[in-house]
Amino acid sequence: MEGNMIILVTFIVYLLGMLGIGLFFYKRTNSISDYILGGRKLNSWVTSLSAQASDMSGWLLLGLPGYAYVSGIEAIWIAIGLGAGTYLNWKFVAKRLRDYTQEAGNAITISNYFENRFRDKSKLLRVISAFFILLFFLIYTASGFVAGGKLFNTVFGVPYIWALVIGVFVVILYTFLGGFLAVCWTDFIQGILMFFAVIIVPIAGIIRMGGIAPTLDTLKQMNPELLRVFTSSDGSTLTWIAIVSLLAWGLGYFGQPHILVRFMAIRSSKDIKKARWIAMIWVMISLGAAVLIGMVGRAYLTTPLDGVSSEKVFMIMVNQIFPAAVAGILLSAILAAIMSTADSQLLVTASAISEDFYRALFRPKASDKELVWVSRLTVIGVAVIAFIFALNPESSVLDLVSYAWAGFGAAFGPAILFSLFWKRMTRNGALAGMVVGGITVLIWKQLQGGIFTLYEIVPGFILSALAIILFSLIDQAPSVEMQEEFDRVGTKK
Repeated sequence: MEGNMIILVTFIVYLLGMLGIGLFFYKRTNSISDYILGGRKLNSWVTSLSAQASDMSGWLLLGLPGYAYVSGIEAIWIAIGLGAGTYLNWKFVAKRLRDYTQEAGNAITISNYFENRFRDKSKLLRVISAFFILLFFLIYTASGFVAGGKLFNTVFGVPYIWALVIGVFVVILYTFLGGFLAVCWTDFIQGILMFFAVIIVPIAGIIRMGGIAPTLDTLKQMNPELLRVFTSSDGSTLTWIAIVSLLAWGLGYFGQPHILVRFMAIRSSKDIKKARWIAMIWVMISLGAAVLIGMVGRAYLTTPLDGVSSEKVFMIMVNQIFPAAVAGILLSAILAAIMSTADSQLLVTASAISEDFYRALFRPKASDKELVWVSRLTVIGVAVIAFIFALNPESSVLDLVSYAWAGFGAAFGPAILFSLFWKRMTRNGALAGMVVGGITVLIWKQLQGGIFTLYEIVPGFILSALAIILFSLIDQAPSVEMQEEFDRVGTKK
């Protein structure tokens, strides 16, 4: 009981700190650009760590370790795919997107960028992209709320429903107050906390086991297949579908609005190279350590974890290994991971509603103050709907994240890449790519067996790219103005 009280006090101090940041930036949010994009003022460190913290979410400390706990070293394929996707996104997309969004009418949302890039006066591109943002972020945000509910339920024994309410309330409050700058600065702090927590826990577990050799010996005795990269834990050889599906997580990066918006917000494209290396070091170490947590946990824990309970391996190890004061700090890392993604998702969704529905369709002359308040109220509304989605305590964080990740990757990934690097792409090509990619993911997810076990992002991404090429080529060539704008972006250094 005393240990739980110490952990609770640690949580409260942490949460008050995050709320303090929200209040600090509340007074510095004067326009819709400030609330949604922070006035494009982020430095390299805040850009990189906030992007990666919002990217990984509670999935880093729950979903991925849980997968590694069940499947063993097979989980490294996901880490490889994500590492490659992170690098390629920072290397090829970040700078060009930063420059293009500023060149194309100083666009402050992804939907706004598509509309300006293709001179779409019908508003259809903007509305369709905003629809997919709302749809898939509801699923993604729900995954964060599920993770929060599991955290409070496991640590304090609080009934799941009340644990869910606590987590949702905190995320809503500081996102509501501070907007983009509050989200990015809290994500920066949370990224640091997540980084150290994900490293410390597996090292402590290995030390408790007596070292690396005894840990590996224990895993071999349990199931030698856990240590084999090309076999599943049941001894069967991994199929090409399984390996491609795991690696394909990397494709999702090109279409994640909450990551792309960080590229748009950095103060200068010249800062991106430094930010890329900070992000890559964080990602490679964190992903490897997360896989290690699951495998060390499989050897260390005496009571087996089954099904979705495997996602609690990090929490259980922390409670068993560390004194309450340290455990409180490490468990706060889960809260940090959850909040760093949920706040970003809520903010991007709020921007889609305020900018791409409210202003674009109903109130084109709405004041900045009015739009900021529409965004804040949207944060509450979207969180409530995501809360309803998260009410089932048996929901898998990994499954929810993979679904939303695929949806964004297929709907927006090819559209972003082609819009940045193919001059011949047209508005109809962009529209076709989004619709085909998003719908393919929604349909493929419902099908079972055979080729349909392939991760839905793969067919979604491929069909989206083909739709963009086909509909662009049969369409009229882009205007001279659009082509000149494309060339101007390409010549920037």
